[in-house]
Parts: sequence; structure tokens; C-alpha cells
Amino acid sequence: MTGRTITVGYLYPEIMSGYGDRGNLAAITRRCGWRGIAADVRELRLGDPVDPGEVDLFVIGNGGEFHQRLIATDLADVKGPGICEAVDDGAALLAVGAGYELLGRFYQPARGVELPGARLFDTWTIQQGADLTSASCTLTEARAGRAIGDLLVQWDAELLVGFENHSARTYLGPTARPLGQVVAGQGNNGDGGEGVRLGSAIGTYLRGPCLPRNPVLTDFLILAALQRRYGEAELAPLPDQLEHAARDAAVARHHASRPGRSRPARVVHSARYAPAGAGR
Repeated sequence: MTGRTITVGYLYPEIMSGYGDRGNLAAITRRCGWRGIAADVRELRLGDPVDPGEVDLFVIGNGGEFHQRLIATDLADVKGPGICEAVDDGAALLAVGAGYELLGRFYQPARGVELPGARLFDTWTIQQGADLTSASCTLTEARAGRAIGDLLVQWDAELLVGFENHSARTYLGPTARPLGQVVAGQGNNGDGGEGVRLGSAIGTYLRGPCLPRNPVLTDFLILAALQRRYGEAELAPLPDQLEHAARDAAVARHHASRPGRSRPARVVHSARYAPAGAGR
């Protein structure tokens, strides 16, 4: 695998990087580097077009409604067509929080006209309460009805962990399927589903950032990017004891905070990426 390069398109780095979202980019580049894979990060700002043949993995983070208003039209009209074409051709994508919401059909704020989405996902989002970044509401008003706390999601044989903090509700259309099933937390809208997956593109409310504590999800994105660029590809396993310990700590913290409740699903560490003595 040494000598290979993937191109990572980091969308709106100065605008959509809330909740430590640069940690997701760091997880991708570090796990690539430990395997001798180069990650060429290209920052895509307002007005920058997307060449669908150049980018193998897109990353967009979270922000408030104010930030969504800044980028919505640019994402839908300038970058959206290229992103959709790239994903259709096998490119990977991670969209978190507000970035996830704007990659659907539309986002409807609590006040004002709806914001256009890039229409990558067959989803739409309705804001149920005041935005935390709004200066016109009290903290009590902003927190009312919000989903705040640990979010645990069963994704195939893996238990993903993260933190959610949103009052919006995202709904999936007939052609969309969720990333996984909620073990703890709210997820999309309280119906038991969390996030969305389309090919190798993932939208999610897992924040924190989510990738450092979920190495299997990180490797899923990296492998998809490599396969898109080079065809057949494999990833050498890494010794992920620290990452697994961080994830297990989140699960244990949630269980400890809810005495008398049934235990969440057992944490499973996939054999695909189990420690095999590889160094870093």
C-alpha cells in the first residue's frame, strides 16, 4: 500500500468545523500515514468548484444555522453536482451534523424560508427549536427539545459512539437507508434510525469528533477512497487499543449514568481491523 495517495476534499474548513470536526480530518490523515498512504488534503471554500474526478473522500463538519445560511446555496449549486457525481462513481464522504442536513433535499429553519440541499441524500431536515447560535433566544429556549448526550449506534457488527446535540429532526425518504440503529440517544428523529448511508457516503449526527473513537468507520472511508482511486485495495491492521479504550469508556459512561437500565449492546471490535502487532 506504500506510495499510494488519496485526495481528501475538506469542505468549508473555516465555517463548518464545529465540535472538534478537524479531529475527523486528523484521524483520516493519521491512519493513512501509519500505513504509508499519503492523504492530499484540499480545502474547498466558498466559490470553489468540485472536480468529481479529483476527490476520493469528502469531509464536511458541523455548524450552526448561521453557518448553514452562509454555505447552503454554494453547496447546493456550486459543489453539489460534483459531489453527487463523485459519490456515484465510488467516492467516500463523511458529513456530520449541519453538514449532513444540507446534503439532503432541504433544511427548514424554525423561522424563515427553507435552505436548499445538495440532494445527495434522499433526506430532509426540519428544525424543531431555536438554534444555539442565535442571539435572539435564551439558553433555556435553545436547549428545549434538544437531543443532547451520548449517541450509540449499531452499525452492522460495530457499535459506534459519539455525542449528539441538535434540535432538528432528519427524515429519510423511500430511497434512503440509515447508517445504523440507535442503541442510546435520539439519532435522526427518534424513530430508531441514525444517519444515512449511500454507497460509501455517510451522513451522521455522531460528533465529538466521531472518527478518532471509531477507527472502523475511519478505515471504511479510507478503504473506499483507495478502491475508488486504485481499484482493488486492502488496509493493513493497526493496533487500535487506545481507540477502542476511548470508545469503551464512552459506552461505560453511558451505562453508569443510567442505573437500572438494560446494558447497551456489547462492544464488538471487528476482526477486519483487530490489532496484529503493526507499529505506528
